[in-house]
Amino acid sequence: MADVMAESEADVAVIGGGPAGLHAALVLARGGLSVVLLDESDTLGGQYYKRRAEQLTAAFGDFRPRGTELIRQVRDSGVDCRTGTLVWGAEDGGRTLFTSDVRTGALGRVNTRATLAATGAYERSLPFPGWTLPGVVTPGFALHLATMDRVPVGQRVVLAGTGPFLLPVACALLEVGARIEALVELNHPYRPGVSSIGGALRQPARLAEAARYLLTLARHGVRVEQGSRVLAAHGDTQVTAVDIGQEDGSVKQLETDALCVGFGFRPSTELPRLLGCATEPDPSGTEQLPIVDADGATSVDGLYVAGDCAGIAGVHAAGVRGQLAAHAILRRLSPERPTVRLSGLRRRARALDRFAELADRLYPLPTTADIPDETQVCRCEGVSAGEIRQAAATGWNDLHGTKAATRAGMGPCQGRECGHIVAALAGRNEGAAECFAARMPIRPLPMAATVEGQEVP
Repeated sequence: MADVMAESEADVAVIGGGPAGLHAALVLARGGLSVVLLDESDTLGGQYYKRRAEQLTAAFGDFRPRGTELIRQVRDSGVDCRTGTLVWGAEDGGRTLFTSDVRTGALGRVNTRATLAATGAYERSLPFPGWTLPGVVTPGFALHLATMDRVPVGQRVVLAGTGPFLLPVACALLEVGARIEALVELNHPYRPGVSSIGGALRQPARLAEAARYLLTLARHGVRVEQGSRVLAAHGDTQVTAVDIGQEDGSVKQLETDALCVGFGFRPSTELPRLLGCATEPDPSGTEQLPIVDADGATSVDGLYVAGDCAGIAGVHAAGVRGQLAAHAILRRLSPERPTVRLSGLRRRARALDRFAELADRLYPLPTTADIPDETQVCRCEGVSAGEIRQAAATGWNDLHGTKAATRAGMGPCQGRECGHIVAALAGRNEGAAECFAARMPIRPLPMAATVEGQEVP
């Protein structure tokens, strides 16, 4: 018989141990509040400050020393860091959080005075014929293998999609010995217009970072094919070739043993939406973002959102947003504390937000209209684009009716992989951002948590 639900209390719960959550937890703890930091992963750091295994660290060095130091400071400040802890539900505006130990399934309840959701983002995938073949992966997976395990995802790799994230992935693959057959960029970000150049010049650090990546690719003879896209992947038990549609309408085929395709990131907003936050469409028109003020406060009293969960803006913006949200929580819970000047942080936040807006203009997303009917969209349940379109065309099936009729989005990923595509294919209005309703549990729970005498609210 599993143990009964364990209960604990803290002034603030921070959900997510990435850059935003770590910076926020440090400010809160140093401000004298009791803080519990909850993260589903076994280690802190999120995707950006991931930790290498000890043997690899000894052989190749620390992956990101700044992250190691930040994590050390958080632990030393007295934050109750609970890794391997899934937050699967909440109530009372986030003041009560329901958790599960990912190793044992043991349930827990955390009561807080304020909650900060820093739940990050997912990689955005768009289906195409052959995308389910072995060897077709996301850029983030390829980056993880290259940086954490020092292993290339393939010897001959094609990188495709859109977004600045493709550049560091390509450089990391080159570092571990992969050959990049081509970097296929959907848009034209590297020959931008005058207005875009002006915006980039106001961000010299980010501009220099992109230049370093592009110079590395040039030294290795990597072609950056702008205005091109992946049309299909081919192979039997493994991807062996990929069709590239070029700007002039022609199609060429490249041989490869690994294809990495990604279209940026999607904010992880299930928890704020579950708690009833007011939302608005993001700049891409494909997601519903929680509406927040300059300090990350939502429409739900006592609930704050920071990092990419509040809108994709990158690691630097995540850290700043986390700090601003933490200072707002301190003002709320400890009004007797001396006022801290935040003008520098606010200026940096505005500058980084402008850079995110520039990235949105440089890397617009493609539409879903040209996904062939036979293409599988929901991999968990094996539902094709044609089946989703047919269900939506009945006239009475809205997004959730289409989900019920086809089971698209009902698999283990709960729509995190395909939900935005199902919504786009089933949508009545082009550009109207819809998403599956957030419900508890917002992540799958182990059977041990639901059958061995434990009650799930």
